[in-house]
Amino acid sequence: MTSSRPYLIRALYEWIVDNGFTPYMLVDTALDVVEVPRAFVENGRIILNISPEATHSLVLGNEAVTFNARFSGTAMDVHVPVVSVLAIYARENGQGMMFGEQDDNPPDPGNGSKSEVDKIPGAPPEVKRPNLKIVK
Repeated sequence: MTSSRPYLIRALYEWIVDNGFTPYMLVDTALDVVEVPRAFVENGRIILNISPEATHSLVLGNEAVTFNARFSGTAMDVHVPVVSVLAIYARENGQGMMFGEQDDNPPDPGNGSKSEVDKIPGAPPEVKRPNLKIVK
C-alpha cells in the first residue's frame, strides 16, 4: 500500500490555506537529496513557509514537495522528498500534523512496538518502572 503521508500533506495544506492561515513545513535535511538553503538549516532541520504568497510553482507530489522561493532575495528551487517532511502546520495557531518515522509496513499491534506518537522527535522518553529483585 502506498504511503498516506503525501495525501495528508496535501489535505492539511489545503485546510490551512482555506482557513486563511500560513502553512509551514518542518523538514529533516539529513538526506542528500533534500535541496533547501543550507544557511537556514538548524540542528538538521528547516522550517519552510509554503504559502501561495511565498512560493512559486508549488507541487505537493506523491514523492516530493517542490517549489521555487526567494531566500534573502535569491531565488532557489526547493526539493523535499515526502519522507523528509516531519510536520505541516499553521504558523498562527500551530494546528496541523507531525509525522513520525515512516515504515514500509505498519507495525503489528501485538508485537510491543511503539506508536507513532512515541516516535516523535523531542517527545519525552518513556519512563520504566523500577524492578527490584531479592538476592539472598
